[in-house]
Parts: sequence; C-alpha cells; structure tokens
Amino acid sequence: MSFRLLTKAWRQRTQSKNHTAFSHILLRSFSHKSERFSRPSFGIAFDIDGVILLGNTPVGGSPAALRKLYDTQGRMKIPYVFLTNGGGIPEAKRASQLSQLLGLSVSPSQVLQGHSPFRQLVDRFEHELVVAVGKGEPASVMSEYGFKNVISIDEYASRFENIDPLAPYKKWTTKLAAPQNPKFDKNGLRIDVFSERVQAAFVVSDPVDWSRDIQVLCDILKTGGLPGRNVGMQPQLYFANDDLEYQTKFPSERLGMGAFRIALESIFNRTHSHSLEYTSFGKPHPSVFKNAATVLQQHVPQVYEDFNDINHKNTQHFQTLYMVGDNPAVDIRGARQTGHPWFSILTRTGVFKGKENHDKFPADLVVDTVEEAVDYILAKESA
Repeated sequence: MSFRLLTKAWRQRTQSKNHTAFSHILLRSFSHKSERFSRPSFGIAFDIDGVILLGNTPVGGSPAALRKLYDTQGRMKIPYVFLTNGGGIPEAKRASQLSQLLGLSVSPSQVLQGHSPFRQLVDRFEHELVVAVGKGEPASVMSEYGFKNVISIDEYASRFENIDPLAPYKKWTTKLAAPQNPKFDKNGLRIDVFSERVQAAFVVSDPVDWSRDIQVLCDILKTGGLPGRNVGMQPQLYFANDDLEYQTKFPSERLGMGAFRIALESIFNRTHSHSLEYTSFGKPHPSVFKNAATVLQQHVPQVYEDFNDINHKNTQHFQTLYMVGDNPAVDIRGARQTGHPWFSILTRTGVFKGKENHDKFPADLVVDTVEEAVDYILAKESA
C-alpha cells in the first residue's frame, strides 16, 4: 500500500472517526510489513502523565493504542518505552502498576523515570550519607540503585527536635517506613545524623511537605551537611526533573518539582551569601533522549528474534524515534533539541490543550490522543 493511500486513510479516520475501516487497513498493511522485514526502523517513547494516564486512569484510548504494538500472541512487535519525569517508586513497581492499569505486560527496563539517571552517581556517593526527598519511596529508590547510606528526609527530620517549627500545627503525621531503609532498625536509626555530614541531597520526586523540606534542605545545604552548625561548604544537590507544571485529573496544571526548586533557590539565595548550586535531570535534557534511544535499541533483539546480524556498537538502528508527549516545554522541546532521528508528537490530553500547534515549542505533529498518535505512526511506517 502506498504512503499516499495510508495518509489518506489516516486523514479520513481523523475526520470521520471511522475507527473500524482504518484499523482494518492499518492492521492488514502493517502485518505484511512485519512479515517482510526483520530489522526495525523505528521505536516509540511515551510520556505517562497526561498521555497514557491521568492519575491512575487511562486516557486517550491508551490501552487500545499500546495493544497495537503487540502481535496476536501478546508479544511486543514494536520497541517502545515509557519516558517520564515522574517517579518516587522503583522502576519495577512502576512497571507492575502500568501493567495492571493498562492490561499489558510492561517490563521494568521499559520504564525510564526522572530519577533513573541517579544510578550514574552511585560510584561517587555509594557509601556517603545522602538524603532522599519526595513522595512515595525515595529512600527505597536510591537503595535499589546501590546507595548504601541513604535516608529519607522524613526520617532525617524526625531526628532533630524543633527543626520544623510548624510541625505542631500540621494535622497529618508521617510514618517512618522502617523496611525502606536498611539503616533503620527497631532501635532507631543507625546513622548518626548529629556527627555524620550529609554529602548530597537528591530530590527524587515531588516533595509533599514543602515548608519542612525547604527548611531542612536549607539547614543541610548552608551548614555543610550538619544542621544547626556553622556555615559550611554546600553539599551536592540533585533534582530528578525541573517540571514547572504537570497534568493530573484536576482541570488545570499542578505545580511540579521545578516550582519547588524555584522556591528553594529563592529562599536559599536570600538567606545565604552564596547562590544555590544544583544539577537537574529529566526531560528536556538531550541526554535523557539519547539514553532512551539506547534502551530502545536494547529491546530490539527481544522484538525480532532473527535480529542477530547487526553490529550493536556505534550503529544507528532506527530511522525514526517518536516522542509522544503532552508538554511542549518538556516533551516536544527535548525531542526537537536532541534532533535526528527524533520526531515529536503532541497530544491534547494533558498540559497542552490548544487548537493549533504550540507557538514556542511546535511539534512535528499534533493529535487529540495517544491512540491517534499510534495510528499515525503505524500508518506512516507501513507505507
């Protein structure tokens, strides 16, 4: 089938919403291509929040869209990954959650979260005291990556009496999750936080108690890792992402880790003689997209059993890599900055809701849903 006919079919489907006719053409054409070719020419990276899910609810026909990437036996035919700035739980647990919500078998290696690059810093801080900040299980995440001396900010703050002056006025309580941290036992923390300096703080996921976390982080960062002491050299500070906003079930966007970073930096710089130093990871940094390309290449042998004659070193296997996202400033900007072979697709199910393309960070294609994005990709690649 020619590209012109497939494009025409896709456009007719978008205009008339006749899913049945288009799906028949698409599946028939794509099955012929799968039989003829063993070497894949493309891979797909999906953002999660606002594209695949809103909260814990699938959006945009995402379960049906992803099922099109599998054969009738349930085997993945098209290499794809989830590329998200979110996190707070280990990749294996996120993969299990996605599998249940979407009705698919998602492997941990397909989940690339904002804090996944923290693995690269294990050699530097493996045995040093580090503080993990954020919702979920930040200390468990860091422990699984190989950090041997990690403590959550919840546990750390609990050791200092009166470090949070607003604690008596807070109606919620924080339970210390002992199993999350091997340094925590029934007798209390083995880490001596009063004499051992914090060498680095990692903001793994969106902080929950902003007032306490900003206060405690300022204490750590201004005193060289020992709250309540004299001013010292600032420990290292890392953010898993710098998202100002993200989409949830609430109609308008919610403040993200980037907003927390701005608040922390502003307060630190007003109360300290030196400006805050930090490193941010996550999209839109090109390194994140380059890593996603590497991971997608690693999934190729699993998808195509006869793909054994390719030199995997220094070889570009994909003619096109698709980034499907809802945030122009993060997903689209990152794909465009990284350049070839990335092709950006913007959905209207999350942060972006405009009728036309985004003016500052325009995507290569704008669609309503992730299902339309997948239909377009398969039609284009089957031509």
